[in-house]
Amino acid sequence: MSAWSHESFGNDDACDFAATVSEADDLSAVEAILDVIMQVGDGYLEAPEASQAIVAAEVIARLQGNWGLRDAYSQDVDAWVERTKIVPANELALKAKRALKRITTEPSELLELWQEGDEGEKWLDAVRDLGRRVIA
Repeated sequence: MSAWSHESFGNDDACDFAATVSEADDLSAVEAILDVIMQVGDGYLEAPEASQAIVAAEVIARLQGNWGLRDAYSQDVDAWVERTKIVPANELALKAKRALKRITTEPSELLELWQEGDEGEKWLDAVRDLGRRVIA
């Protein structure tokens, strides 16, 4: 994983998924990645999927009006959210909250990678903040 920030859009997998979302007409990509996280269950959760699910949760939070950091990395998703005005279903928001909890629970490659570095607590705080911004 090439990461440069503990923020939601701060790695290559997140930015690639943000581009996918910004080209969509609906929330199908968002729901699909959240379903992937749910299907992993207690198994080993890979970092790319976890990073994408974090962006999916950001999309839901932003559609609910609960914006996080807006920067060059989030600008495509930010523009998409402003343009589409989709209201995410409560069930989808619940799925996002569950996915965030799963991402921060072992076994999770993304959690392991952040725990190996100096900014693990910053990353966990950012994910927890996102979880508070997703309203279900």
